[in-house]
Amino acid sequence: MLIWSLLAIFLLPAFSATGLLAYHGGPTHWSQWDRAVQSRLSDAASHPEARLLVMSGRTRGWKGALAVHSWVVVKRANERTWHRYDVAGWGNPVRVNWWPPDLWFGEYGTVVADVKGGEAEALIPRIEATIKDYPYANAGDYVMWPGPNSNTFVASVLRAVPELGAVLPPNAVGRDYRPYPYVGLTDSGTGIEVNLWGVLGVKIAWVEGVELNVLGLVAGFDLRHPALKIPGFGRIGVASTATTAPAK
Repeated sequence: MLIWSLLAIFLLPAFSATGLLAYHGGPTHWSQWDRAVQSRLSDAASHPEARLLVMSGRTRGWKGALAVHSWVVVKRANERTWHRYDVAGWGNPVRVNWWPPDLWFGEYGTVVADVKGGEAEALIPRIEATIKDYPYANAGDYVMWPGPNSNTFVASVLRAVPELGAVLPPNAVGRDYRPYPYVGLTDSGTGIEVNLWGVLGVKIAWVEGVELNVLGLVAGFDLRHPALKIPGFGRIGVASTATTAPAK
């Protein structure tokens, strides 16, 4: 029964998501992304207040059936430039302003968190310090599965600001990677987590919900915004609103 349950919960959705992508013609080659799409964020100079954005979008290739890519955008008060931080799988992993702040291969990212003004100004120094000290910033450090990858990077940023109360989508494969077994509080500090290198794990928390991680695929349900978490498909249920301010 355990084996059949795991097959039903994890493998069937994963195969279904892959089959759906194949039905729609498979992944779009990177060279064919729509270069006519323009950023919806206006020039940074027109936003005098500080701002923090966390975003995600489907990865390229067949892995896009199962996973999203995530990134961070920050701008201090009165700065005239957005600063976008991603991690890539070749060369030096950490990239700055690799893409426009809200675009990923010709598609708009989904907003995970959007904080403005004084709240953002207070969080940005810790975020920038975490990015500067990211331990997997050298060529060759990136590992697509189970991590450290782009989602590991953004998860480490969110871990530095738990009061933000933001969590990456369940299909952000690599977000749970840790270089060692871990038992303790979840990243938000609102529950408990048992994690074996991001390959096996369980979480029970108010922000993260109830999650079971098997080989990086996550199943469970969202407590704050009722929804199922299904491998490959992410959340299915009540729409999750972007975090707009730190928890008081």
